[in-house]
Amino acid sequence: MGHPRVEDRPLAGAHTPARSLSGPVEQSSLPVQGKDQPVADLSKKVIITCAVTGGIHTPTMSDALPFTPDDIARQSIEAAEAGASILHLHARDPKDGRPTPDPAVFMQFLPRIKQATDAVINVTTGGGLNMSVEQRLAAPLLAKPEMCSLNMGSMNFGIYPLADRYSSWKYEWEEPYLRGTDDFIFRNTFRDIERILKLLGDGHGTRFEHECYDVGHLYSLAHFVDRGLVKPPFFVQMIFGILGGIGPDMDNLTFMKHKADKLFGSDYRWSVLAAGRFQMPFATQAAMLGGSVRVGLEDSLYIGRGKLAGSNAEQVRKIRAILTELGHEIATPSEARAILGLKGGDLVGF
Repeated sequence: MGHPRVEDRPLAGAHTPARSLSGPVEQSSLPVQGKDQPVADLSKKVIITCAVTGGIHTPTMSDALPFTPDDIARQSIEAAEAGASILHLHARDPKDGRPTPDPAVFMQFLPRIKQATDAVINVTTGGGLNMSVEQRLAAPLLAKPEMCSLNMGSMNFGIYPLADRYSSWKYEWEEPYLRGTDDFIFRNTFRDIERILKLLGDGHGTRFEHECYDVGHLYSLAHFVDRGLVKPPFFVQMIFGILGGIGPDMDNLTFMKHKADKLFGSDYRWSVLAAGRFQMPFATQAAMLGGSVRVGLEDSLYIGRGKLAGSNAEQVRKIRAILTELGHEIATPSEARAILGLKGGDLVGF
């Protein structure tokens, strides 16, 4: 018979009990309460992810962008203290801030963050521009983290328009790095994705932030779900506003959510990030629809119109305040682990 075709997958809810919009939580993952106490409903908790430095923005753009191991560690810890339960991490060359895949640089800040906070550490497998898949995997395979990002398709990834905003640069690498993306394809083939799923997922128990920049990436994820290489509950990060991916239109957010429901039913949890000035509006709307949120200086350097954020923690505090005011409960790191079925911080390699 083979695996079911994607279009043959049941509609959301057709094969599962009634659920909330935010997706499933296995009963076994819920904390045990006293006889007279209600069981906590983790499905309504909002997970805040903070993407601390990334590989898009450059040092000229903001003095707050961390790139030394000390600064990455400090800002990560501050973001966790502000309410982020997941920290998504890249590394940068401490001399000039360019993205680096060097595991030795990662190991200068990963253990320090782990020792200082209970936050889930999520290591990139996307890396930076022009890194090979082997380079992108070097640090995750050494670190064996609870989570890794996993980009769900190859795409044009254009950040070259950013270069037109600046007339001078702190470091000589910055301008050509940005401008070169008008002829850059971000490689994430089906073979690459399967390799990462097997090496990190099967090999080390790592689970993934499945980054979906367009609706086709949702269908690619469904392909791996149907093959049994991705198992529920899986975490879908819907990304809006990168040139080459789906645009930052609220209609696209509801469209992506509808398609994910149709493809995955109650088998997934979801989150949203949007680039630049769309960060906070999209995060807020995602939470209103039952999703989780991602903020951080990887995705936007700003805290408000025309005002640069002073730190990652400032963005975390802002989105936490918005969501709390709207009545949402924020997931703790331990709750995020239960919701996403993570292996635990005691089973990592750092």
